[in-house]
Amino acid sequence: MITTTDKKNTKANKTAKQTLGNAKQELESLANRIMTAAPPAAAVALASSAANHPRSHRVIKLGIDVHLDRYVVVRQIDGGAPQPPQRFSAAKFLEWAQKQTELAEQVYSCYEAGPFGYSLHRKLTGLKITNYVVRPRDWDEYGQKVKTDKRDAKQLVLHLDRYAAGNHDAFCVVRVPSEAQEQARSKSRQRESLQKEKQRLAAQGRGDALYYGAWLEGEWWTPALWRELVLPPIVLELLEPLRRLIEAIEQELKAQTKAISAAAPAELPVGLGKLTYEILEREICDWNRFKNRRQVASYTGMCPKEDTSDQRRFQGSINKHGNSRVRTVLVEASWRLVQFQPTYKPVAKWLPVLTNPKTTKSKRKQIVIAIGRQFSVDWWRVRTKRCQAQDLGLKSKPAPVAAISPTPRAKATPATKTKPD
Repeated sequence: MITTTDKKNTKANKTAKQTLGNAKQELESLANRIMTAAPPAAAVALASSAANHPRSHRVIKLGIDVHLDRYVVVRQIDGGAPQPPQRFSAAKFLEWAQKQTELAEQVYSCYEAGPFGYSLHRKLTGLKITNYVVRPRDWDEYGQKVKTDKRDAKQLVLHLDRYAAGNHDAFCVVRVPSEAQEQARSKSRQRESLQKEKQRLAAQGRGDALYYGAWLEGEWWTPALWRELVLPPIVLELLEPLRRLIEAIEQELKAQTKAISAAAPAELPVGLGKLTYEILEREICDWNRFKNRRQVASYTGMCPKEDTSDQRRFQGSINKHGNSRVRTVLVEASWRLVQFQPTYKPVAKWLPVLTNPKTTKSKRKQIVIAIGRQFSVDWWRVRTKRCQAQDLGLKSKPAPVAAISPTPRAKATPATKTKPD
């Protein structure tokens, strides 16, 4: 027996089927219109492009542990687990890296900064790979006392995965200078190496003399002091080759110092010499790299150590967590600013304490460090056009005016000469 309810359900099912059939017909007609309207050339070009440039993966990440004769690389595809490490020679690695760009839409890589410079970074960038040069660190976070190339490469790619995902605290990225900046910085650093070598040879000479009971003071290798030395023959025999080496290094130092200083501008604050200015500029490379004063002070490594927890706060000596060459130059410049720039604001603030005879030597050093840290921030403001040196109380020595040679007087020609009376 068919009830009224069954009749209603049957009628509803028929209506639903008719509606679904109409919807299918509309979709088919819409698809036909789209296919008819699409130009055949565009569809063929799209298909050929997809066939010629297949991308199997979205992202590939490479952690590279760089050595002289081999590269140890760990690869991570998309969000998967790191793959087993692979070893390549330098040439084979670049070929393999080129293939990775054909497998993924985006390729990331990273390696630690070291003695190999930035040549590998520039080669990877040329392959359209986003590479990061990171600060070296101990990747053994749990203190397992196991350090291998494989583990380092694996940790690099794991931290790279976090960094690429937006966690910029995963590692510290080193700024890569331009080739011109890198070459200029290498010249000033070579001069510093020669200076240290000269000091080492001088100390070696003093040690050789002390071994035989003699005592050398000052620059013993200079011609004036060398002629006055009264030493045993064996000591003179040991000192003679050191003296020749030091004299040769001094000649090279003078030539390099002159070349580096010649690149500095003529007008500089009194106390900030041309050599100091150039070394500071070449180490910083670009003052616009810093976004605020805290980044500038942090880069110098002249900020105090801090141990703060709850209500307890302790600040110690400077952390030296930055560029040591910049720190050395700033300390030297600070002592000269104290002498030649009494109106400079940080100097004027601390000058009463520095001139106080009761101030200890260690306290004076702390004050000079504070002046150097503030000067780095102030000089960043000057170099980035945020203010003028005069606004900070820095007196500048005007550039020397080139002497104009007098115009020679015209000589009297024989026709214009007057006969004496």
